[in-house]
Amino acid sequence: MIKSEEKLLAAGIYVLSLFFPIIAPLIIWLLKKEESSFINFHGKEYFNFFISYFVYSVVAGILTFVIIGIFLLWALGIAALIFSIIAAIKAYEGQEYHFPWIFRLIK
Repeated sequence: MIKSEEKLLAAGIYVLSLFFPIIAPLIIWLLKKEESSFINFHGKEYFNFFISYFVYSVVAGILTFVIIGIFLLWALGIAALIFSIIAAIKAYEGQEYHFPWIFRLIK
């Protein structure tokens, strides 16, 4: 059974990432990953998401020279916002959420 504190902290990883993309999720994850496998899962999932979307953004940034990158950057931003909100809701409900289209580098 997942405690409400764990659910809140896991959801906090995603909500705080909207304002502090690296430092807030990293602090929560590093402080609580040993105590909770649920928080550890969501921390790994968030950083896999962050790395993947950073790579996608760099590629889209390069493609701005061919105009299509501008639209890709907008689409990536909207997708990242929507997926972060979905992940926060799922974490608060006590469910694991797997982001679509990400590289699973941190296992």
